[in-house]
Amino acid sequence: MRWLHALLPDLTLAQNVKGHRFAHLVGDLLETMGYRTRVSPEGPDKGIDIVAFRDELGLHPPIIKVQVKSGEGNVGPPEVQALSGAVGDKGAGLFVPLAAFSKQARDFAEAKGNLRLLDGDALLELLLEHYEELDAKYRAEIPLKRVYIPEPAEEAGEV
Repeated sequence: MRWLHALLPDLTLAQNVKGHRFAHLVGDLLETMGYRTRVSPEGPDKGIDIVAFRDELGLHPPIIKVQVKSGEGNVGPPEVQALSGAVGDKGAGLFVPLAAFSKQARDFAEAKGNLRLLDGDALLELLLEHYEELDAKYRAEIPLKRVYIPEPAEEAGEV
């Protein structure tokens, strides 16, 4: 999926939606996916930037605690372990950076079982998939235009 960075560099996101604004973008994306969200106020967040839930009041599982990181550096085990501590053994956690995760971070999350790591490539895929439903201010930050390209007959299933 690295080709996606050539088409839509994450630098655009890193430059336009830094820090707390990135948490709001991820919150808006989760809302387009059917979740209700509460984004933590700016400042210290104790490792949780967003709480996402399905019910109106946010009382019934699944309740997902989300950590975001708008920096460009890869995420290692300490950051993922911090999310794990904030989530606990019975909760669910989602880590969303613009960059990638180290192998050790991915291994840790897989071993825990209740953490999902959504790297920059996967985030861009979801942004493209739900682009039309995003808030207009984010579509203005990430201006895209849908283009249709004819598919060769053999790829379309016709021979």
